[in-house]
Amino acid sequence: MINKISDWIKSYCVDNKLKTLVVGISGGIDSSVVSTLCAITKLEVFAVSMPINQIKSQHDLSIAHGQWLTKNYDNVNHLTIDLTDIYTEFTKSLNLFNSDHAFANSKSRLRMVTLHQISGSKKGLVVGTGNKVEDFGVGFYTKYGDGGVDISPIADLMKSEVWELGKKLNILQSIIDAPPTDGLWEDGRTDKDQLGGLTYKELEEAMIDSSSKFYNQYNKIRTPNLHKMKPIPIFKKNEN
Repeated sequence: MINKISDWIKSYCVDNKLKTLVVGISGGIDSSVVSTLCAITKLEVFAVSMPINQIKSQHDLSIAHGQWLTKNYDNVNHLTIDLTDIYTEFTKSLNLFNSDHAFANSKSRLRMVTLHQISGSKKGLVVGTGNKVEDFGVGFYTKYGDGGVDISPIADLMKSEVWELGKKLNILQSIIDAPPTDGLWEDGRTDKDQLGGLTYKELEEAMIDSSSKFYNQYNKIRTPNLHKMKPIPIFKKNEN
């Protein structure tokens, strides 16, 4: 699977005459696995840490993974771009539209703008880090934020499969053991906190088996997010 995915990434770049891969690294297992798969392609890689008022433990894991990448792969550039000041000015300008949830999503979108700026300047593409549970199960991502990518190499893999890949790739144990989090909240809430207390194992069970005792709760989370998984609605003049 490691070779299949890395070859797929490289082939997409070659076919589209692109030279670099750009991926945001958060210190979580998904971005750690994806950035490593990108490194294996031997193409130039920009792995980017983008703290925004980040909790130190989260940022430390991101930095640790960036250092691990550059130590093990000479085609990787690790950048740290602190977006805190930009985000602070953004919140000041939008203070009349205060919403904690909207501002959390804006953090994700500011990061994606940053990644696309880098990729645009380097004839590259932005590589997504979403897994199948997040992208097609419960829709646990930000529209035009971490969902605004060019390719999604692990979007057909369950979270459990991503963890297995992480072990095979020798990702830092501290990252494998860390509670999954989207890193958008300054109170340190985890994915489990935001997903109704369900673990990824329980979410996977519900995705596979509608008779699971977790299915109703899973479906309750999934339903409001279905719009993210569908194409943008278009008014068809000849159908109205």
